[in-house]
Amino acid sequence: MLVMLALRSILFALLLPGTVTVAVPHLIVHQTQAAQFEHWTLWRWLGLLPISVGVAMVVWCIWDFTVFGRGTLAPVDPPRQLVVRGPYRCVRNPMYVGVVSILLGEALLFQSFPLVVYTIFFFVAAHCFVVLYEEPVLRRKFGESYAAYCHRVHRWWPHAPHGSAV
Repeated sequence: MLVMLALRSILFALLLPGTVTVAVPHLIVHQTQAAQFEHWTLWRWLGLLPISVGVAMVVWCIWDFTVFGRGTLAPVDPPRQLVVRGPYRCVRNPMYVGVVSILLGEALLFQSFPLVVYTIFFFVAAHCFVVLYEEPVLRRKFGESYAAYCHRVHRWWPHAPHGSAV
């Protein structure tokens, strides 16, 4: 059971954040010829930090969804348990925050303004999806526990968990 769930999680990770953070940026960078690395500037090196943080956050979230939520990141195969541990203690949508971090890092790494525009587009689309679909579904599915969670944890801006020194 857990092996099949892990395989589904890997598949959906490749399809969803993989497409958003690898395939589409690759197309943008190569269409705009932003990927020419003649020399590494400070900004390119700095781009590696948000990429690394974002990848770690996305992987951690996928792990928690699989192991503790008993589901995947895909809306067609969501967690069966409300996940409020790990990064979800600090922000309600850490996977999206991680993806935005990766995209901003890639924009720095490739010095690509079109990637910045794509990142903004992605964030607006993610915000609309969260507000119009995810949150109503989670309210119906998890009821008062999700409402209490929303009261404690911000949607987008990470903060230390209430009553905890993180």
